[in-house]
Amino acid sequence: MVPVLLVLWGATVIPPADLLPDPKLSLLPPVNFTIRVTGLAQVLLSWEPNPDQEPRDAHLEYHVKIHAPQDDDFETGSTESTCVAPLHEGFSASVRTILQEGHAPLASSWVSAELQAPPGSPGTSVSNLTCATSTTMAGGGHRRPHRVSLHCTWLSGEEAPPDTQYFLYYRYGSWTEECQEYRKDPTGRNTACWVPRSSISSKGHGWLMVHVNGTSRTAAIRPFDQLFGVQAIARANPPTNVTAQIQGTRLSIRWDKPISAFPQHCFDYEVKIHNTKKNYLQMEKITTNVFVSAIDHLSKYSIQVRAAVSPACRTAGLWSEWTPPIYVGSEARKPLMEWLLILLTVTACFAVLICPLLCRICHLWARLFPPVPAPKSHIKDLLVTAHCEKAGSSATETEVISFVEGLGCEVLENSVF
Repeated sequence: MVPVLLVLWGATVIPPADLLPDPKLSLLPPVNFTIRVTGLAQVLLSWEPNPDQEPRDAHLEYHVKIHAPQDDDFETGSTESTCVAPLHEGFSASVRTILQEGHAPLASSWVSAELQAPPGSPGTSVSNLTCATSTTMAGGGHRRPHRVSLHCTWLSGEEAPPDTQYFLYYRYGSWTEECQEYRKDPTGRNTACWVPRSSISSKGHGWLMVHVNGTSRTAAIRPFDQLFGVQAIARANPPTNVTAQIQGTRLSIRWDKPISAFPQHCFDYEVKIHNTKKNYLQMEKITTNVFVSAIDHLSKYSIQVRAAVSPACRTAGLWSEWTPPIYVGSEARKPLMEWLLILLTVTACFAVLICPLLCRICHLWARLFPPVPAPKSHIKDLLVTAHCEKAGSSATETEVISFVEGLGCEVLENSVF
Protein backbone atom coordinates (compact mmCIF):
# COMPACT_ATOMS: atom_id res chain seq x y z
CA MET A 1 0.00 0.00 0.00
CA VAL A 2 2.82 2.40 0.88
CA PRO A 3 4.63 1.99 -2.50
CA VAL A 4 1.38 2.72 -4.29
CA LEU A 5 0.90 5.98 -2.30
CA LEU A 6 4.47 7.00 -3.04
CA VAL A 7 3.92 6.42 -6.73
CA LEU A 8 0.72 8.50 -6.66
CA TRP A 9 2.43 11.29 -4.70
CA GLY A 10 5.28 11.34 -7.18
CA ALA A 11 2.81 11.62 -10.03
CA THR A 12 1.28 14.73 -8.45
CA VAL A 13 4.52 16.65 -7.93
CA ILE A 14 6.42 15.76 -11.10
CA PRO A 15 5.21 17.93 -13.99
CA PRO A 16 4.52 16.49 -17.37
CA ALA A 17 7.41 16.35 -19.78
CA ASP A 18 5.89 19.00 -22.06
CA LEU A 19 5.91 21.52 -19.16
CA LEU A 20 9.57 21.08 -18.31
CA PRO A 21 11.97 23.65 -19.72
CA ASP A 22 14.15 22.50 -22.52
CA PRO A 23 17.61 22.03 -21.02
CA LYS A 24 19.10 22.89 -24.42
CA LEU A 25 17.21 26.26 -24.57
CA SER A 26 19.08 29.31 -23.25
CA LEU A 27 17.80 32.88 -23.28
CA LEU A 28 19.95 35.76 -24.49
CA PRO A 29 19.54 39.34 -23.23
CA PRO A 30 18.06 42.04 -25.47
CA VAL A 31 20.31 44.28 -27.52
CA ASN A 32 20.44 48.02 -28.32
CA PHE A 33 18.81 49.00 -25.03
CA THR A 34 18.50 52.80 -24.92
CA ILE A 35 16.86 55.50 -22.78
CA ARG A 36 15.70 58.61 -24.65
CA VAL A 37 14.00 61.74 -23.28
CA THR A 38 10.75 62.38 -25.16
CA GLY A 39 9.20 65.13 -23.02
CA LEU A 40 9.17 66.83 -19.67
CA ALA A 41 9.75 64.10 -17.08
CA GLN A 42 9.21 61.42 -19.71
CA VAL A 43 11.57 58.84 -21.25
CA LEU A 44 11.23 56.08 -23.82
CA LEU A 45 12.90 52.73 -23.10
CA SER A 46 13.56 50.68 -26.24
CA TRP A 47 15.45 47.49 -27.09
CA GLU A 48 15.58 44.73 -29.65
CA PRO A 49 15.45 40.95 -29.32
CA ASN A 50 18.79 39.26 -29.48
CA PRO A 51 19.34 38.15 -33.11
CA ASP A 52 21.15 35.02 -31.93
CA GLN A 53 18.20 33.82 -29.87
CA GLU A 54 17.07 30.27 -30.68
CA PRO A 55 14.42 29.17 -31.32
CA ARG A 56 13.19 32.33 -33.02
CA ASP A 57 9.54 31.31 -32.84
CA ALA A 58 9.50 31.18 -28.99
CA HIS A 59 7.04 33.57 -27.31
CA LEU A 60 9.50 35.83 -25.51
CA GLU A 61 8.65 38.54 -22.99
CA TYR A 62 10.72 41.13 -21.17
CA HIS A 63 11.19 42.05 -17.56
CA VAL A 64 11.97 45.76 -17.02
CA LYS A 65 13.34 47.12 -13.76
CA ILE A 66 13.63 50.84 -12.95
CA HIS A 67 16.49 51.67 -10.57
CA ALA A 68 16.32 55.46 -10.34
CA PRO A 69 14.77 57.80 -9.44
CA GLN A 70 12.42 55.23 -7.84
CA ASP A 71 12.50 51.43 -7.84
CA ASP A 72 9.87 49.76 -9.99
CA ASP A 73 9.57 46.70 -12.20
CA PHE A 74 7.07 45.27 -14.68
CA GLU A 75 6.76 42.76 -17.49
CA THR A 76 5.84 43.50 -21.10
CA GLY A 77 5.61 41.73 -24.42
CA SER A 78 6.64 44.86 -26.33
CA THR A 79 10.17 46.02 -27.12
CA GLU A 80 9.61 49.56 -25.84
CA SER A 81 8.00 51.29 -22.89
CA THR A 82 7.28 54.87 -21.88
CA CYS A 83 8.04 55.91 -18.32
CA VAL A 84 7.08 59.10 -16.50
CA ALA A 85 9.48 60.15 -13.76
CA PRO A 86 11.43 63.19 -12.49
CA LEU A 87 14.70 63.39 -14.42
CA HIS A 88 16.65 66.05 -12.51
CA GLU A 89 18.57 63.34 -10.65
CA GLY A 90 19.05 61.07 -13.66
CA PHE A 91 17.37 57.84 -14.73
CA SER A 92 18.58 54.26 -14.96
CA ALA A 93 16.91 50.95 -15.85
CA SER A 94 17.61 47.34 -16.82
CA VAL A 95 15.84 44.78 -19.00
CA ARG A 96 16.12 41.03 -19.56
CA THR A 97 14.47 38.39 -21.68
CA ILE A 98 12.07 35.95 -20.00
CA LEU A 99 10.19 32.90 -21.21
CA GLN A 100 7.11 31.70 -19.35
CA GLU A 101 7.54 27.95 -19.70
CA GLY A 102 5.58 25.88 -17.19
CA HIS A 103 6.38 26.36 -13.53
CA ALA A 104 10.01 27.28 -14.08
CA PRO A 105 10.27 30.42 -16.27
CA LEU A 106 13.58 31.07 -17.92
CA ALA A 107 15.36 34.42 -17.78
CA SER A 108 18.41 35.89 -19.44
CA SER A 109 21.01 38.14 -17.89
CA TRP A 110 20.30 41.85 -17.43
CA VAL A 111 21.32 44.69 -19.73
CA SER A 112 21.30 48.23 -18.33
CA ALA A 113 21.26 51.81 -19.52
CA GLU A 114 21.58 55.12 -17.71
CA LEU A 115 20.57 58.72 -18.31
CA GLN A 116 22.87 61.18 -16.60
CA ALA A 117 21.49 63.96 -14.42
CA PRO A 118 21.50 67.37 -16.14
CA PRO A 119 24.37 69.68 -15.17
CA GLY A 120 23.98 72.20 -12.39
CA SER A 121 25.56 73.33 -9.15
CA PRO A 122 24.23 71.73 -5.96
CA GLY A 123 21.78 73.87 -3.99
CA THR A 124 20.80 76.07 -6.94
CA SER A 125 17.54 74.31 -7.88
CA VAL A 126 14.18 75.41 -6.50
CA SER A 127 12.58 73.71 -3.49
CA ASN A 128 9.09 73.34 -1.98
CA LEU A 129 7.40 73.34 -5.38
CA THR A 130 3.61 73.20 -4.92
CA CYS A 131 0.86 73.45 -7.52
CA ALA A 132 -2.93 73.62 -7.53
CA THR A 133 -5.61 73.93 -10.20
CA SER A 134 -9.03 75.59 -10.16
CA THR A 135 -11.94 75.65 -12.60
CA THR A 136 -13.64 78.76 -14.00
CA MET A 137 -16.28 79.40 -16.63
CA ALA A 138 -14.82 79.73 -20.12
CA GLY A 139 -17.43 82.21 -21.34
CA GLY A 140 -20.10 82.03 -24.00
CA GLY A 141 -19.33 80.51 -27.37
CA HIS A 142 -16.30 78.55 -26.23
CA ARG A 143 -16.20 74.90 -27.20
CA ARG A 144 -15.13 73.98 -23.67
CA PRO A 145 -17.57 75.46 -21.12
CA HIS A 146 -14.99 75.31 -18.33
CA ARG A 147 -11.33 76.18 -18.22
CA VAL A 148 -8.68 75.15 -15.70
CA SER A 149 -6.11 77.55 -14.29
CA LEU A 150 -2.79 76.47 -12.79
CA HIS A 151 -0.96 78.13 -9.92
CA CYS A 152 2.49 77.05 -8.69
CA THR A 153 4.86 78.46 -6.08
CA TRP A 154 8.44 77.59 -5.08
CA LEU A 155 11.42 78.74 -3.04
CA SER A 156 14.75 79.78 -4.51
CA GLY A 157 17.79 77.58 -4.07
CA GLU A 158 19.89 78.43 -1.04
CA GLU A 159 23.10 78.41 -3.12
CA ALA A 160 21.64 80.19 -6.14
CA PRO A 161 23.60 83.34 -7.17
CA PRO A 162 21.84 86.70 -6.78
CA ASP A 163 21.27 87.04 -10.52
CA THR A 164 19.48 83.68 -10.79
CA GLN A 165 16.16 83.70 -12.63
CA TYR A 166 13.76 80.74 -12.72
CA PHE A 167 11.35 79.62 -15.44
CA LEU A 168 8.52 77.08 -15.22
CA TYR A 169 7.22 74.67 -17.84
CA TYR A 170 4.40 72.16 -17.49
CA ARG A 171 3.21 69.21 -19.54
CA TYR A 172 -0.19 67.58 -19.53
CA GLY A 173 -0.62 64.75 -22.02
CA SER A 174 1.17 65.78 -25.20
CA TRP A 175 0.86 69.52 -24.54
CA THR A 176 3.87 71.42 -23.16
CA GLU A 177 3.70 75.11 -22.25
CA GLU A 178 5.78 77.73 -20.47
CA CYS A 179 4.34 79.78 -17.65
CA GLN A 180 2.41 82.81 -18.85
CA GLU A 181 2.52 85.06 -15.78
CA TYR A 182 5.16 85.15 -13.06
CA ARG A 183 5.10 86.65 -9.59
CA LYS A 184 8.40 88.03 -8.36
CA ASP A 185 9.96 88.41 -4.93
CA PRO A 186 11.48 91.74 -3.73
CA THR A 187 14.75 90.92 -5.55
CA GLY A 188 12.93 90.48 -8.88
CA ARG A 189 13.29 86.69 -8.97
CA ASN A 190 10.38 84.56 -10.19
CA THR A 191 8.87 82.62 -7.27
CA ALA A 192 5.35 81.82 -8.51
CA CYS A 193 3.57 81.05 -11.76
CA TRP A 194 0.00 81.68 -12.92
CA VAL A 195 -1.51 80.03 -16.00
CA PRO A 196 -5.08 81.38 -16.32
CA ARG A 197 -6.01 79.04 -19.18
CA SER A 198 -4.11 75.75 -19.13
CA SER A 199 -4.47 72.63 -21.26
CA ILE A 200 -5.59 70.57 -18.25
CA SER A 201 -9.06 69.02 -18.57
CA SER A 202 -11.72 70.10 -16.07
CA LYS A 203 -12.35 66.42 -15.33
CA GLY A 204 -8.75 65.46 -15.94
CA HIS A 205 -6.85 62.55 -14.47
CA GLY A 206 -3.33 61.23 -14.87
CA TRP A 207 -0.14 63.17 -14.25
CA LEU A 208 0.89 66.80 -14.51
CA MET A 209 4.64 67.19 -15.10
CA VAL A 210 6.21 70.45 -13.88
CA HIS A 211 9.78 71.48 -14.73
CA VAL A 212 11.58 74.52 -13.30
CA ASN A 213 15.00 75.51 -14.62
CA GLY A 214 17.10 78.62 -14.16
CA THR A 215 19.80 80.81 -15.62
CA SER A 216 22.72 82.72 -14.13
CA ARG A 217 25.86 84.36 -15.49
CA THR A 218 28.03 82.92 -12.73
CA ALA A 219 26.79 79.35 -12.19
CA ALA A 220 24.90 76.50 -13.83
CA ILE A 221 21.44 76.26 -12.27
CA ARG A 222 20.24 72.72 -11.66
CA PRO A 223 16.70 72.04 -12.95
CA PHE A 224 13.96 70.49 -10.86
CA ASP A 225 11.12 68.15 -11.91
CA GLN A 226 8.02 67.13 -10.00
CA LEU A 227 4.97 65.04 -10.86
CA PHE A 228 1.50 65.88 -9.55
CA GLY A 229 -1.64 63.79 -9.73
CA VAL A 230 -4.11 66.08 -11.51
CA GLN A 231 -7.01 65.03 -9.32
CA ALA A 232 -4.96 65.40 -6.14
CA ILE A 233 -4.12 69.07 -6.81
CA ALA A 234 -7.54 70.11 -8.15
CA ARG A 235 -8.94 72.71 -5.75
CA ALA A 236 -12.72 73.04 -5.84
CA ASN A 237 -14.31 76.46 -6.09
CA PRO A 238 -16.30 77.77 -3.11
CA PRO A 239 -20.08 77.25 -3.13
CA THR A 240 -22.17 80.09 -4.55
CA ASN A 241 -25.28 81.98 -3.40
CA VAL A 242 -25.00 81.12 0.30
CA THR A 243 -28.07 82.23 2.25
CA ALA A 244 -29.11 81.79 5.88
CA GLN A 245 -32.39 82.36 7.72
CA ILE A 246 -33.45 82.13 11.36
CA GLN A 247 -36.99 81.08 12.27
CA GLY A 248 -37.36 80.95 16.03
CA THR A 249 -34.63 78.57 17.20
CA ARG A 250 -34.11 77.03 13.74
CA LEU A 251 -31.23 78.09 11.49
CA SER A 252 -31.55 77.11 7.83
CA ILE A 253 -28.57 77.47 5.43
CA ARG A 254 -28.66 76.91 1.66
CA TRP A 255 -26.19 77.30 -1.20
CA ASP A 256 -25.54 76.33 -4.82
CA LYS A 257 -22.83 73.95 -6.04
CA PRO A 258 -19.43 75.43 -7.00
CA ILE A 259 -18.53 76.36 -10.56
CA SER A 260 -17.36 73.00 -11.87
CA ALA A 261 -17.80 70.45 -14.64
CA PHE A 262 -18.94 67.96 -12.00
CA PRO A 263 -22.67 67.64 -11.18
CA GLN A 264 -24.29 68.44 -7.83
CA HIS A 265 -24.01 64.93 -6.36
CA CYS A 266 -20.21 64.94 -6.78
CA PHE A 267 -19.53 67.40 -3.95
CA ASP A 268 -19.00 67.18 -0.22
CA TYR A 269 -19.50 70.28 1.91
CA GLU A 270 -18.28 71.59 5.23
CA VAL A 271 -20.30 74.20 7.16
CA LYS A 272 -18.74 76.47 9.79
CA ILE A 273 -21.11 78.24 12.21
CA HIS A 274 -19.55 80.64 14.72
CA ASN A 275 -21.59 81.93 17.65
CA THR A 276 -19.99 85.36 18.10
CA LYS A 277 -21.61 85.92 21.49
CA LYS A 278 -20.43 82.70 23.14
CA ASN A 279 -17.38 82.27 20.87
CA TYR A 280 -18.56 78.75 20.04
CA LEU A 281 -17.60 77.11 16.72
CA GLN A 282 -19.68 74.36 15.10
CA MET A 283 -18.28 72.36 12.14
CA GLU A 284 -20.42 69.97 10.10
CA LYS A 285 -19.66 67.82 7.02
CA ILE A 286 -22.60 66.98 4.75
CA THR A 287 -23.28 65.82 1.21
CA THR A 288 -26.32 68.01 0.45
CA ASN A 289 -26.59 71.74 -0.18
CA VAL A 290 -28.98 72.36 2.74
CA PHE A 291 -28.15 72.39 6.45
CA VAL A 292 -30.57 72.95 9.36
CA SER A 293 -29.51 73.39 12.99
CA ALA A 294 -31.08 74.33 16.33
CA ILE A 295 -29.63 77.57 17.72
CA ASP A 296 -30.01 80.23 20.40
CA HIS A 297 -32.14 82.86 18.70
CA LEU A 298 -30.73 85.62 20.92
CA SER A 299 -27.19 85.21 19.54
CA LYS A 300 -25.46 86.40 16.39
CA TYR A 301 -23.87 83.88 13.99
CA SER A 302 -21.17 83.99 11.34
CA ILE A 303 -21.65 81.34 8.60
CA GLN A 304 -19.15 80.02 6.01
CA VAL A 305 -19.22 77.04 3.65
CA ARG A 306 -16.56 75.25 1.56
CA ALA A 307 -16.62 72.32 -0.88
CA ALA A 308 -14.56 69.42 -2.25
CA VAL A 309 -15.15 66.89 -4.99
CA SER A 310 -16.46 63.64 -3.53
CA PRO A 311 -14.33 60.47 -3.78
CA ALA A 312 -17.40 58.85 -5.38
CA CYS A 313 -16.70 60.84 -8.56
CA ARG A 314 -12.90 60.97 -8.58
CA THR A 315 -9.86 60.87 -6.34
CA ALA A 316 -10.42 63.37 -3.55
CA GLY A 317 -8.81 66.73 -4.28
CA LEU A 318 -8.28 69.89 -2.27
CA TRP A 319 -10.96 71.71 -0.29
CA SER A 320 -12.06 75.07 -1.65
CA GLU A 321 -11.54 78.35 0.12
CA TRP A 322 -14.21 79.33 2.64
CA THR A 323 -17.01 81.52 1.36
CA PRO A 324 -17.09 85.10 2.70
CA PRO A 325 -18.88 85.12 6.08
CA ILE A 326 -22.54 86.06 6.26
CA TYR A 327 -24.13 87.15 9.54
CA VAL A 328 -27.55 86.38 11.00
CA GLY A 329 -29.04 86.90 14.47
CA SER A 330 -29.68 89.83 16.83
CA GLU A 331 -26.75 89.89 19.22
CA ALA A 332 -25.86 93.42 18.14
CA ARG A 333 -29.15 94.80 19.53
CA LYS A 334 -29.41 92.82 22.74
CA PRO A 335 -26.56 94.45 24.71
CA LEU A 336 -28.08 97.91 24.03
CA MET A 337 -31.42 96.83 25.46
CA GLU A 338 -29.73 95.28 28.46
CA TRP A 339 -27.80 98.47 29.20
CA LEU A 340 -30.96 100.55 28.79
CA LEU A 341 -32.85 98.38 31.27
CA ILE A 342 -29.96 98.54 33.71
CA LEU A 343 -29.79 102.32 33.35
CA LEU A 344 -33.52 102.71 33.97
CA THR A 345 -33.37 100.44 37.02
CA VAL A 346 -30.44 102.32 38.53
CA THR A 347 -32.11 105.66 37.86
CA ALA A 348 -35.34 104.54 39.57
CA CYS A 349 -33.49 103.23 42.61
CA PHE A 350 -31.48 106.43 42.85
CA ALA A 351 -34.61 108.53 42.68
CA VAL A 352 -36.32 106.51 45.42
CA LEU A 353 -33.34 106.86 47.74
CA ILE A 354 -32.28 110.44 47.10
CA CYS A 355 -35.63 112.24 46.80
CA PRO A 356 -36.66 111.98 50.46
CA LEU A 357 -33.25 113.20 51.53
CA LEU A 358 -33.42 116.23 49.22
CA CYS A 359 -36.91 117.06 50.36
CA ARG A 360 -35.85 117.05 54.00
CA ILE A 361 -32.73 119.10 53.44
CA CYS A 362 -34.29 121.78 51.24
CA HIS A 363 -37.81 121.81 52.79
CA LEU A 364 -39.04 121.07 49.36
CA TRP A 365 -42.32 119.57 50.59
CA ALA A 366 -43.24 122.74 52.47
CA ARG A 367 -42.49 124.85 49.40
CA LEU A 368 -44.54 122.67 47.11
CA PHE A 369 -47.51 122.39 49.50
CA PRO A 370 -47.62 125.50 51.76
CA PRO A 371 -50.23 125.53 54.66
CA VAL A 372 -53.53 127.47 54.25
CA PRO A 373 -53.15 130.83 56.13
CA ALA A 374 -55.44 131.36 59.22
CA PRO A 375 -57.40 134.68 59.83
CA LYS A 376 -55.18 137.39 61.20
CA SER A 377 -55.47 137.82 64.97
CA HIS A 378 -55.84 141.71 64.95
CA ILE A 379 -59.13 141.44 63.02
CA LYS A 380 -60.62 139.28 65.76
CA ASP A 381 -59.39 141.78 68.36
CA LEU A 382 -61.03 144.58 66.44
CA LEU A 383 -64.40 142.84 66.47
CA VAL A 384 -64.18 142.20 70.19
CA THR A 385 -63.32 145.85 70.94
CA ALA A 386 -66.16 147.20 68.84
CA HIS A 387 -68.66 145.00 70.64
CA CYS A 388 -67.54 146.29 74.01
CA GLU A 389 -67.78 149.99 73.04
CA LYS A 390 -71.32 149.65 71.77
CA ALA A 391 -72.64 147.75 74.74
CA GLY A 392 -74.69 150.74 76.05
CA SER A 393 -76.42 151.56 72.76
CA SER A 394 -79.98 150.80 71.70
CA ALA A 395 -81.30 147.48 70.73
CA THR A 396 -81.37 148.47 67.10
CA GLU A 397 -77.70 149.16 67.08
CA THR A 398 -77.03 145.96 68.85
CA GLU A 399 -78.90 144.06 66.21
CA VAL A 400 -76.94 145.88 63.54
CA ILE A 401 -73.73 144.92 65.17
CA SER A 402 -74.84 141.36 65.28
CA PHE A 403 -75.72 141.56 61.62
CA VAL A 404 -72.33 143.06 60.87
CA GLU A 405 -70.57 140.21 62.55
CA GLY A 406 -72.17 137.91 60.09
CA LEU A 407 -71.25 140.05 57.06
CA GLY A 408 -67.73 141.04 57.87
CA CYS A 409 -65.63 144.02 58.83
CA GLU A 410 -66.50 146.26 55.87
CA VAL A 411 -70.28 146.25 56.61
CA LEU A 412 -69.62 147.01 60.26
CA GLU A 413 -67.74 150.18 59.43
CA ASN A 414 -70.51 151.49 57.18
CA SER A 415 -73.15 150.96 59.90
CA VAL A 416 -71.20 152.72 62.59
CA PHE A 417 -70.32 155.75 60.59
